[in-house]
Amino acid sequence: MNPTDLYAHLRQTVLDALAATIPDLPPQVAARVEISPAKDPAHGDMATNAAMVSAKAARQPPAKIAAALVQHLKAAPGIAAAEAAGPGFVNLRLKPDAFRALLPAILTAGESYGDGTTGAGTKINIEYVSANPTGPMHIGHCRGAVVGDALANLLAKAGYAVTKEYYINDAGAQVTALAWAAYWRYLQAIGSPMTEAEFSDEVPGGLQYRGEYLIDVGKALAHKYQASFATPDLGIASPELWLDTVRDFTIDAMMAEIREDLRLLGVRQDVFSSERNLVATGAADAVIEKLHADGLIYEGILDPPKGKAPEDWEPRPQTLFRSTGFGDDVDRPLRKSDGSNTYFANDIAYHADKIARGYDALIDVLGADHGGYVARMRAAVRALSQDAVRFDAVLCQIVHIVKGGEPVRMSKRAGSYVTLRDLLDEVGKDAVRFTMLTRKADAQMEFDLDVVLATTRDNPVFYVQYAHARCRSVLRAAAEMFAADTVTDQALAGVPLDTLDSEPELTVIRRLALWPRTVESAASAREPHRIAFFLYDLASDFHMLWNRGKDDTTLRFLQADQPVATRARLALVAATAVVIRSGLAVMGVQPVEEMR
Repeated sequence: MNPTDLYAHLRQTVLDALAATIPDLPPQVAARVEISPAKDPAHGDMATNAAMVSAKAARQPPAKIAAALVQHLKAAPGIAAAEAAGPGFVNLRLKPDAFRALLPAILTAGESYGDGTTGAGTKINIEYVSANPTGPMHIGHCRGAVVGDALANLLAKAGYAVTKEYYINDAGAQVTALAWAAYWRYLQAIGSPMTEAEFSDEVPGGLQYRGEYLIDVGKALAHKYQASFATPDLGIASPELWLDTVRDFTIDAMMAEIREDLRLLGVRQDVFSSERNLVATGAADAVIEKLHADGLIYEGILDPPKGKAPEDWEPRPQTLFRSTGFGDDVDRPLRKSDGSNTYFANDIAYHADKIARGYDALIDVLGADHGGYVARMRAAVRALSQDAVRFDAVLCQIVHIVKGGEPVRMSKRAGSYVTLRDLLDEVGKDAVRFTMLTRKADAQMEFDLDVVLATTRDNPVFYVQYAHARCRSVLRAAAEMFAADTVTDQALAGVPLDTLDSEPELTVIRRLALWPRTVESAASAREPHRIAFFLYDLASDFHMLWNRGKDDTTLRFLQADQPVATRARLALVAATAVVIRSGLAVMGVQPVEEMR
């Protein structure tokens, strides 16, 4: 039996048995065959739905097919028992050697254990963070950054060719408002006598960004341009003289700060794309023309939005994209009544650019307030790629930061919210990343600073890191008890393992066997939080084994008078450490060697 991926190997064994039972079974039926952990360990180690999914095509009762499968599977290598159950499931119990053989495979593969081939080199672009460059990154950005980065790592481990991308929203009214705010800080830096209220009265739409983070930008502008952007009395000069320069300067400064925040969070994206560049090249107009040539654009009047009274809505002709033809619930405007393009038109142009770069699939990691955006963007990608490119969106819900049961005080520097830098300074990168992945992305989250800093099993990052630290502690002690070169991963991959026969030991090995399957399923579902769950369960199994050794001396890892049994247990300990590191690497979290 191939020990590298027990579940994949057992699935192939079941498929072979199914082919012998039902010749010429349609491939689409075989594709639905699954091998999963048994829900009740008393029923076995694994179960398969093969009889259930093939019954209709075979025109036979599931129970009859299950009975035939049992006869074939009983004789398969590594299988100790096969039994039909329920309406057509087959439960399988493996021989202990089938599980024990997994340990040398893990120790030989190292952290590449669990690497998958399901991606088959499929080119995926995953865009995440993409915060407007109007201020420091906040907690909402943080969750999207962690989820996106971990998902990218996960997809790469599953065999996809992944590009990590940041889309800079540097066009439109928001960055113009940012430029005005930076200009106010510039006037302050050169000693302007204008008050904030006087300045705000002169700003179109008022002064929107008041955080202290722009003070340094204003000083840098003053240092570089002196008073050349002000009137002789240090008042507001005509925007034509300074707006473009100040806007570009400020965007660059904000993006430098955002990149530094991302670096501190352990996020490094491959590509930064600019919305302003797309607008400048006329990409949106080109996409509209392409859709028009394909018969997907028309001039029409939309029905009034649901829930709005007729007097709140004005019917007017608009340039509309036939998104309902691709699964959306309403056609979408691409041009405003004044002839300018909508934000959606620019977004379509951006995704058209990604399609043109040759990606097979696109993933956007978005805030929960973008839920209504998903169907229209999926429709646009389908239309532009002629259904050749898959589009997925991962929505990240709100994060609430609490300490002592109370919401954390707002950040003075940002002006209105807790910044990512605040959180990193409080608990550190690894705690932030791990904790952000302990909930499904679309579930609201309470980030409790007291729990994150606790040294108990209620703190998942501590619990998992402690398991790895315990593994490393055992291996360091073993290097002192035996010759160091006899307890390396390479040396332990060749030791006899027959003595690993207690249920707590086999429980840990069974969990290790789930790692490749977890990677594959989490990548397919676009759910990196499953990695955190797996690591917590593995840590729990390992801590339980550790604690059993306190009560039962025969289960202790290090026994000088039992060198064969000790080295077998060291192989289990080393393999556990390998898989924890493999999982933490996906999450972007550093393993620790010892807890202090």
